[in-house]
Amino acid sequence: MNEPLPLSHDLLQKLATADLVRPDQLLGAHLMTQGGADGVRFAVWAPNAQHVSVVGDFNCWNGLEHPMERLDFGFWGVFVPGAGAGHAYKYNVTGQNGQTVQKADPYMARAELRPATASIVWQSNYVWHDEEWMAERDQGEGTPISIYELHLGSWARGLDNWFMNYRDLAHRLADYVTWLGYTSVELMGVMEHPFDGSWGYQVTGYYAPTARFGTPDDFKYFVDHLHSRGIAVLLDWVPGHFPTDEHGLAHFDGGPLYEYADPRRGYHYDWNTYIFDYGRSEVVMFLIGSALRWLEEYHIDGLRVDAVASMLYLDFSRTDWIPNVYGGNENLEAAAFLKRLNEVVAHRVPGAVIIAEESTNYAGVTTPAPYGLGFSYKWAMGWMNDSLAYVEKDPIFRQYEHHKLTFYNVYRNTEKFVLALSHDEVVHGKGSLLRKMPGDQYAQMAGLRTFYTYMWTTPGKKLLFMGQEFAQGTEWNFDAELPWYLTDLRDHRGVMLLIRDLNRLYRQYPALHAGDHTEAGLSWLNADDAGASTYSYLRRDPASGDWLLIVLNMTPVFRQGYTLGVPQAGEYSVLLSTDAGEYGGFGTQQADLRTQDGGAYGQPYRLLVNLAPNSALILAPPPRPVASDISTVGAAESPASSSKPRAKGKKTPAGVSMKPGKQPSDETA
Repeated sequence: MNEPLPLSHDLLQKLATADLVRPDQLLGAHLMTQGGADGVRFAVWAPNAQHVSVVGDFNCWNGLEHPMERLDFGFWGVFVPGAGAGHAYKYNVTGQNGQTVQKADPYMARAELRPATASIVWQSNYVWHDEEWMAERDQGEGTPISIYELHLGSWARGLDNWFMNYRDLAHRLADYVTWLGYTSVELMGVMEHPFDGSWGYQVTGYYAPTARFGTPDDFKYFVDHLHSRGIAVLLDWVPGHFPTDEHGLAHFDGGPLYEYADPRRGYHYDWNTYIFDYGRSEVVMFLIGSALRWLEEYHIDGLRVDAVASMLYLDFSRTDWIPNVYGGNENLEAAAFLKRLNEVVAHRVPGAVIIAEESTNYAGVTTPAPYGLGFSYKWAMGWMNDSLAYVEKDPIFRQYEHHKLTFYNVYRNTEKFVLALSHDEVVHGKGSLLRKMPGDQYAQMAGLRTFYTYMWTTPGKKLLFMGQEFAQGTEWNFDAELPWYLTDLRDHRGVMLLIRDLNRLYRQYPALHAGDHTEAGLSWLNADDAGASTYSYLRRDPASGDWLLIVLNMTPVFRQGYTLGVPQAGEYSVLLSTDAGEYGGFGTQQADLRTQDGGAYGQPYRLLVNLAPNSALILAPPPRPVASDISTVGAAESPASSSKPRAKGKKTPAGVSMKPGKQPSDETA
């Protein structure tokens, strides 16, 4: 039995002064032996309470049997002989007003399945097998990162429409994600929460995986298995606010404790939630300890921090607010907390990434702390808004919005971006990504395929929400599994095969990922053909100079012999065409992909290509002569290209299962 840290004056002082980054090793429920007796030591922070006792299975929930001792700095503790793993418990907290409320343990490792709200004493027996993965994982800015975002409760369900266990989900998800070629998964709503409809964003258990899918050790198995398949696991993490549920953190010791006391800082009216008080050392350590527990104890590869803008701005979604000491609207305490978080993670958990969902132009989000906030990556919310606004337009009007697909290139190197098409874009009446596309069913499918290719060939890491990889036509429903039957239909399966090929090319060719955050990573060939709504550009590996050519036709007009200016002579080859029959297109053929003499659009050679309606092409250049001069597109001379034609004969690996008894197929219907 591992003994917890002692409840000493020095350690409690470290926690009270923000100098103990793993407070869960001190507070909460810990199995231990004291005076020769086995039991559980309970410890909690409640500085304003008049009285605290622990109640549970071990004392018939009798609040008089195990009163807790008031310790230094507002902490309470008690050792309960005979209590053990599996026992449910809560704290009876009597506030200054004399009212007693039963509270779940803020540091609980396990919770009861909702609607029950008690904490459970937990002792892990899991043995990890991912030492090699943890030592070698690399999520640096020059690596390919392609993220499949999912909600476990609605990705797949059991035959009785009940939640599946983490262990069963691990195998099915790993098979599917590996087949699609993603590098990572991002899980919504894994931390314990009372209300399914919050999708996991109103958290009561910041240290506990939700009991909906099993035990903490079941979740460790889930992570371990995905690591064994080469898949990184990211979690959504919500340090910006917490729910008002009576058993949770709200008014924990009879009044504001974890939250700011003034509702102008401490309450989100839009979400009916409380805002953490980032000026209290114990609150800051509670949150940093939560992040470290997931990264260190559960071997999580990264956290996506939810709603960072709501933390950074005192006037976020409110008209009644209190300026900071300088008269500004920035929450200086929240910014200091985020810097501390990212510095601690970088020091203690090498290889882990912290990603910000930050929707404003706040400066230095991915600049290393203390000069910036220190995040690894930031969601490109501007790119998302501009891109969706463009593709939702009737194609006849896109010529007037041509800049929406080029403007991102103006600022793309100001931060390290993730291009995210997340769950937020397919809820609350927004419709699915497919239904955002104008036109009939075929035009929508073709437009979606082109949009995805634009996304995968644009600098930045990738994230796509579940169901959109097979062109789900309806909005996401958190209370039912995905409509997997669509993958039996030719057009929907074609989009899924396209995503698979885009992921494969993205990982195979450094030109598509190595320069994600450098100026040399993209060079426009023609960004000005608004009349035809076409775009052509090069994606480049800055190290080798190797490049690929991408052409987009964003209208339902067939363009035969469309002229491109290119930097290199020779015969080009098609790596991917979104109009290929296997994806659901017509299979438009290229007559001749050899360059012609005479330059075009500032390039020394011209290439004529056939552009199907609503389509994209990814072309590989011929091997470059050593003396080739491609300075006109912003790169020095480099060795011959390593680009290869697309691999033939893709087959579904045995055992890949989307539903029981089903396998994704490369064959058309």
